[in-house]
Amino acid sequence: MSNRSEHQRTTRAPAPLAVPLWDEAATADALGVKVRTIQAWRVRGGGPPFVKMGALVRYRPEAVAAWVEACTIESTSGSPAAA
Repeated sequence: MSNRSEHQRTTRAPAPLAVPLWDEAATADALGVKVRTIQAWRVRGGGPPFVKMGALVRYRPEAVAAWVEACTIESTSGSPAAA
């Protein structure tokens, strides 16, 4: 048996991400909106930034929090810093 064959069998899977990614349902829950709202924002633009991996859509919790901060206004006559 060669060393190469032995190495291939003992290779471990990579460690999971330190900060997990949220799916649409978790993101919608965190924001208090429906999944369809998250999907509409993604199509139109203007929602939180997302990660696209093939058919999967995921959100970084810290990016969602930063997006919420950017949407924060101080009066009804003001507008968000980054809309």
